[in-house]
Amino acid sequence: MLHFLLTWLGTAVALLITANIVPGFIVKTFVAALVAALVVGLVNAFIRPILRILTFPITLLTFGLFTFVINALALWLASALTPGSDFQIRGFLPALLGSIVLAIVSSIINYFLRVVD
Repeated sequence: MLHFLLTWLGTAVALLITANIVPGFIVKTFVAALVAALVVGLVNAFIRPILRILTFPITLLTFGLFTFVINALALWLASALTPGSDFQIRGFLPALLGSIVLAIVSSIINYFLRVVD
């Protein structure tokens, strides 16, 4: 349970940091970041695996680079599914750049959370 809470908080902080780096990637409040982290987690758990299976041939042809597009689409979908307007991604390019920055920031945060855990 503690691991889940730390991961959830870490993802929320990573979303806030990403919003400060990527233009067009908007997270207005920490509460919005918590809700967005939950929605992103649900999209990553249920919808992204389906997208990965459906796009496997393209991913194979591009030597895995199409995974960035899948991640961006999943993040963009999560912003569309998040209630309210406190978490927005305005276009595909902010979603693509945001997914890359979010992955890097989340990796760093999760590294430090593993040390604490």
